[in-house]
Amino acid sequence: MQSTFPFAAIVGQEEMKRALLIAAVAPGVGGVLVFGDRGSGKTTTVRALADLLPPLETVAECAYRCTPTARVGLCGRCQAGEAGARFKPVRIPVPFVDMPLGATEDRVVGALDLEQVLQNGVRRFEPGLLARAHRGFLYIDEINLLEDHLVDLLLDVAASGENVVEREGLSVRHPARFVLVGSGNPEEGELRPQLLDRFGLSVEISTPDDLPSRLEIIKRRDAFERDPAGFNAHWSRAQARLRKQIAHARELLPEVEVPDAVLEQAARLCMQLGTDGLRGELTLLRAARATASLAGELEVTSAHLREIAPSALRHRLRRNPLDDAGSAVRIERGMREIWPA
Repeated sequence: MQSTFPFAAIVGQEEMKRALLIAAVAPGVGGVLVFGDRGSGKTTTVRALADLLPPLETVAECAYRCTPTARVGLCGRCQAGEAGARFKPVRIPVPFVDMPLGATEDRVVGALDLEQVLQNGVRRFEPGLLARAHRGFLYIDEINLLEDHLVDLLLDVAASGENVVEREGLSVRHPARFVLVGSGNPEEGELRPQLLDRFGLSVEISTPDDLPSRLEIIKRRDAFERDPAGFNAHWSRAQARLRKQIAHARELLPEVEVPDAVLEQAARLCMQLGTDGLRGELTLLRAARATASLAGELEVTSAHLREIAPSALRHRLRRNPLDDAGSAVRIERGMREIWPA
């Protein structure tokens, strides 16, 4: 089994790491999009997150990993309570599914299990990647190169929270709620606006331009490739601290309060920047609450808003033909007006 580079050992890229930790604590934020240079550590960092996620409690032998205590949003088998399945909880690793660019529609949504048909004459549905990602993470590298018909599928499922398959005499409906994480190089193409809007947080990263950081990255990567087991053992305590931080933040999250004054600041910032709809305020609110819980705090402050505002809003700004400043500059300018120094 191939070792995963430890999340705690990643040098720099603080905005990306913070966004991924927020998604781990509060899946309702809406996923993370990471755009940046080739070879800047996007894929390594995203895949490293899987090792930090607390185990998931699910129904035993359920192909869709339904929640044992839930009464809604269940698959057909668990809804019917076959063989008392609802009362047999087990703990498993959180699903972290890679969706390749060349994946067929059948592989993504699921299809008829031809092997069962040919061998036993039984018509059985073979769940796809969307089913495997339910209650977990779905990761798409080079998401800006994804084919349009797969983008349409993702949009439908993201909006409804379930996957509907009607083909080859089958009619299957199952829950499909997951945290979508995408990465890509902006030089290779833009993301469709409809899909871009579905991401809660958007992060822009670049290759480190200072010598000490570059040297440290090279040293750590070389040490990992030479001795993966030893390298992971060296970082095991830091990894354990991060796991504990995520678990504690999840417990704390429902108790975190947002004062009206802070909520007003979030709304004023979105109005100042001219974001479309109210999704910007809602995402900013959820992300700031998760940021506070990761810090072990029970109240969201202006500092939490300022910390997460660029990630929550940079992909929601309208293009202004009279202002050629980038989104990061416009957000920084807007924050200075809301929170003057």
